[in-house]
Amino acid sequence: MKPYLKRAWAEVNLSQLRKNVEVIRSLNSPGTEIMAVVKADAYGHGDEHVVRCLAEQCGIRFFAVSNLDEAIAVRSFAPDADILILGYTPPEYAHEIAMYNIIQGVVSTEYAEALAANTPDPIRCHIKIDTGMGRIGLKHDTPAACAAEIEGITKIEKLSVEGIYTHFAVADSDDPDNISYTDRQEQFILDTYDELVKLGIKLRHLHFMNSAATCYRNNSRSTLSRAGIILYGLHPDISLDIPEGLEPLMELKAVISHVKNVKPGDCISYGRTFTADREMRIATVTIGYADGYSRLLSGKGEILVHGVRCPIVGRVCMDQLMMDVSGVPEAKSGDIVTLIGRDGDDIITADELASVYGTIGYEVVCGISKRVPRIYID
Repeated sequence: MKPYLKRAWAEVNLSQLRKNVEVIRSLNSPGTEIMAVVKADAYGHGDEHVVRCLAEQCGIRFFAVSNLDEAIAVRSFAPDADILILGYTPPEYAHEIAMYNIIQGVVSTEYAEALAANTPDPIRCHIKIDTGMGRIGLKHDTPAACAAEIEGITKIEKLSVEGIYTHFAVADSDDPDNISYTDRQEQFILDTYDELVKLGIKLRHLHFMNSAATCYRNNSRSTLSRAGIILYGLHPDISLDIPEGLEPLMELKAVISHVKNVKPGDCISYGRTFTADREMRIATVTIGYADGYSRLLSGKGEILVHGVRCPIVGRVCMDQLMMDVSGVPEAKSGDIVTLIGRDGDDIITADELASVYGTIGYEVVCGISKRVPRIYID
């Protein structure tokens, strides 16, 4: 059987991944290491190949994931890595956390006690502090009170507390109010760490830099820089530039299955949302919303054909879509088209697609479905 059907596929450039790692390293202080965020199947890029490349070729030792299943997968690809679960793991799985030598994010004293009660083995953990994200983590009015609760958690038998961390809510914004908000988040966790030192508790890790902070407000006190979206060459926020050299890894491609001529008055796709107002050449492309190419791009998106942008006409279907190739007379059945990526002198990015229908580049790449094979280029 052929390795993949030439229908719709994503090409992932591992050489560019290595280049992105070097750019991120150049942003960080010497004492700050990269923690590669590889949750959600490495943001849709394929966790096995991405993790192996990062661990074996880039020297990345720290990884972050969302859940236990992802952590166990990363452990199989990177046996010696330090792997942090950022999200929730049910306490009854505490034994598995310990068995696979995973680091669990701890969000409260109650959760810490529940983890300890469900395993005979020591559990490594980092304690999450809610400094303003409003999601999960210890919530206190003062750093001293926060440090006091952390001190209590460090005394729980079978818990090995190795660090504290927080997550910024608006580090990807240049609005003065948002900058001040992030300043306060950062200062709170720094002060909490300093309060812990006063209590005689000196933890190995203090980390708060996400992708946006790594780009725009790098701080040498953060022992880890949690590189997520920038690792894959996309913007934390499309309105702000990212450092030179960070480029997307993924290109999404498909083929033309059929080209036909239509007359004025002919309708295209479900709902008759598009009616030709002139003679046109319409090409059908072998990709649809079940592949992760959003139906919200119906009548809005563009596709590169022989380096020329061609508009989508009518609704995107589950497995197919149609586009106007009247301006590309050479377009024919079997031609490869580019939905994300470069063709000739033009490029369509996941960030551009996201802006068309009001989302973010993260959702676009994470949404490329499992039935779209990933082809790795090195």
